[in-house]
This record gives sequence, structure tokens and C-alpha cells, in this order.
Amino acid sequence: MKNIRDKTKAVRAGQMRTAEAEHSDPIFATSSFVFDSAEHAAQMFSEAKSGNIYSRFTNPTTRAFEKRLASLEDAQFCSGTASGMSAILTLCMCVLKSGDQIAASRGLFGSTVSLFDNILRRFEIETRYYSPAELASGQISADTRMIFIETPSNPLCEIIDITRLAQVTKGLNDCLLVVDNCACTPVLQQPLALGADVVIHSSTKFLDGQGRAVGGAVVTNDADLAKAVVGFLRTAGPSMSPFNAWIFHKGLETLFVRMKECCSNANTIAHWLTDQSLVEKVHYPGLKSHPDHELATRQQRDFGALLSFEVKGGQSAAWKVIDSVQIFSVTANLGDAKSTITHPTSTTHARVSASDRKRMAIRDGLIRISVGLEDVHDLIEDLECGLNSI
Repeated sequence: MKNIRDKTKAVRAGQMRTAEAEHSDPIFATSSFVFDSAEHAAQMFSEAKSGNIYSRFTNPTTRAFEKRLASLEDAQFCSGTASGMSAILTLCMCVLKSGDQIAASRGLFGSTVSLFDNILRRFEIETRYYSPAELASGQISADTRMIFIETPSNPLCEIIDITRLAQVTKGLNDCLLVVDNCACTPVLQQPLALGADVVIHSSTKFLDGQGRAVGGAVVTNDADLAKAVVGFLRTAGPSMSPFNAWIFHKGLETLFVRMKECCSNANTIAHWLTDQSLVEKVHYPGLKSHPDHELATRQQRDFGALLSFEVKGGQSAAWKVIDSVQIFSVTANLGDAKSTITHPTSTTHARVSASDRKRMAIRDGLIRISVGLEDVHDLIEDLECGLNSI
């Protein structure tokens, strides 16, 4: 199966059929595994032999998901984690030390900013934020040990040139390029093929696609890094549960179909929003007016299902729109079959300081939507009702 194509990988990769000859992948709902003897147990714990030991770090269901996602990212190694945020924390704990610096794109998800600024700073790990242009020009500190980006960013859909950043990273000593691929998934973008060292996923989002479970993943081709990640999970324990792994594993089977439909719906909605008099600006890379449209066309296979738009009237107007919709779910999650809507300033980025939000260009009138699988005409009518409430 080495030469199978991506759509087939999404359905078939990672499956390890048991002696029961099941067609659908099983859930190994067990905390521990049994050894043949005391000597066998000792060999397993000393890593003289490989196999299942304890579900905090070895479980067949989790391993099946990891292999399938790694296959889709064209990677050798993947480790599932308890959440997307725990994936980022795990990576940072494995590669950074006191005195190191992170160079981050300025448009990061609010929780990632809080992790970098409030948690890692306690360990004297400093994060500096840069615009995409500053990153691309290499205007970052020589002490940088990690470049961390989201592309497209959440919620403004800024696109960052991964190939260019890979060149910048090579010019730095012992630095990793890390790409949060949550918005695109490997269906639309494969960062490792573009030169990234690590891919981060929140499998909670599009990989699941139905908002059923929380999880994350660290994906890489670096064997030493992958070993360090497994060691951290084994000791610290921010691990993915087998049940959640099974949900994500099954979610990947429909990922290509779902992303195609969600992208099509989002593209239609974005173009409709540009014609609305109460909308000041639409942030969607599928629009030719988007400053990164050409880069997105080269770097991605499609433009994604995440978009945001700014309404006239600030927060009060944005809240009126959100309170008036009936189909969109008012929730901060994204990547669901059900379309969602939220006000970033007061939800996902509420813990980001006002000055930082200003630096990130996240204004009070901004509304973020994640487009799902409903009929696009119903979604447009719902948004029209919301805009009419202003």
C-alpha cells in the first residue's frame, strides 16, 4: 500500500485488523496490557521488545489514528495528544529550554498566545511576534529556536509562505519550523512537503468534523524529536484517549469529502459577504482582493472553510448579528459539520490584551464563521437575517 493515493490513505491507512476479522476498526478500551511472563514484562519496560504496555503511551486504537494521519501528512511519525493545545505544549517541552526564544506569527489563536505569554514565560522562554512580511524577510532574533506559525491564521486568514520560512529556518542555528495545520488539514496543505519540521493538529476540529471529541497531534519526520515526544507523553501524560482516537480515525475517512463541500460553501458565502453594505471587510484567501490570494493559490489546494468579516458598528453590531442567526451555532469551536459563529474579541481572544489584539488587527466588529455542510443558500439567508438586525 506504499503507492496508494491520499483519498485511499484517508480510508485505509493505519488499520490493523485483529484475529476477529472486523471490517470497522475496533476500540481497545483498556488502560493496560498483559504480559506473557515477568521476563516479558521486564523486556517491554526496558524497551528490549516493542509492544503495548500502558494506554498512556501505547494503545492500538491510538496508534491506528496516528499512522493514518502520518500517512496523510506524508510523515514517518505522529503522536496523538489530549488536545491541540497539549500538542503545542508537548512539543515546546521537548525542544525548548530556559533562555530560548520563539518567533511566532502575530495572528495566532488566543489560547496559543496565552500559552506562550503566560505559561512558557514562567520558564524564561520568550516569544516575539512578527508580521508575515517580517518573518519572510528573516528579521528575527538569531537566538530563535522555534518559528511557530498558523497558516491560514485564526481568525484573519493570513497566509504565510512556508517554503520561504523553511529557508529562513535553515539560516538559524538549531531552529524548528512548526506549522499549525488545523485550518487546512492535510487535504488542503502538507507543510512537511513545503519544508516545515513539525506539523501541529487540533484533531478536535476538521479531522473529527462533527465536534464529538477533543484531541491533538504532533507530526514530524524527525526520529529523535518523535522519540522525545513519546517520552514526554509517557512521563507527563497529556495523552489521547483510545475512544477519542477511534473517533478521529473514523473522521479521517470522510475528510476529503467534507473539506471539499465546506470549502465550496465558504467560498460562496465570502463572495456574497463582499456585496453587503453593512460589511466593511471580508477576510478569506479565496477572494482575489485578499492580499495573500496568490500565495494561497500556490501553497494550498483550496481556500478552506474558515473566514471572518467585519461589520459596521463595532461590538454591539457584531453581537446583534450573532444573536439573530438561527442556523449557525453560537460556539467558539470550528471545523464542525454544523456551521459555527463567534465574536473573537470577547471569546477566543478575550484573554489577549487589548493592545495585542490591536497589534493582531482583531477589531471589535469582527465575526468569525466556520462553514459546515448545510445548504449554502440557507446559510446565506441566515447571515442576511443577522445583518438586517443591525
